[in-house]
Amino acid sequence: MPPESVTDVDIRRRGLMLVLSSPSGAGKTSISRALLERDGNLSLSVSATTRPQRPGETDGKDYHFVAPDDFEALIAADELLEHARVFGHLYGTPKAPVEAALSAGRDVLFDVDWQGTQQLAERARDDLVSVFILPPSTVELEQRLRSRARDPEDVVQGRMAKAADEMSHWAEYDYVIVNRDFEDSIVQVQAILAAERLRRERQVGLGAFVKTLTGRP
Repeated sequence: MPPESVTDVDIRRRGLMLVLSSPSGAGKTSISRALLERDGNLSLSVSATTRPQRPGETDGKDYHFVAPDDFEALIAADELLEHARVFGHLYGTPKAPVEAALSAGRDVLFDVDWQGTQQLAERARDDLVSVFILPPSTVELEQRLRSRARDPEDVVQGRMAKAADEMSHWAEYDYVIVNRDFEDSIVQVQAILAAERLRRERQVGLGAFVKTLTGRP
């Protein structure tokens, strides 16, 4: 019986969860937006939250806005990949849409802190690729925070104080990027994403494909 044609073997890729974390002002949000604009196979995970909806926000696009009791029900039903309380409000990642995307070979981008990353690692380490973004200096970080011209002085100082704690968790991440230049940082994250997509364990059907090449079981 002739060997199976290599064209008959379907090699699919399981999607991955790309986490970007950084202290406020280090560039995470800008890098995330650029990645989403430039990569059609990458989508942003939409978190559930109990905080009030702000003007201009769309339910289901910016966040899933839920009541506190409904959020607690999601936790009790084990329907969140991670969750945390931030500034008095609950935030969390619904599990079902993420798993659907990964199974379909689509990648999901997460904007979570080190605590959320730890939870994701506990729940789905094989699917996780984590990147921590550092500022080039604390002076530059403070300048970036002040350049926003939207936060009062006490908020800026609070974010700077929190940044030291956040940056102390850099060693828990798979990759670390120092964001000296915005475009260079985007290219570096894209390189990480390209390499991680080629990991053999993410290529479903690769073993069967190799068997057709070698003729060996």
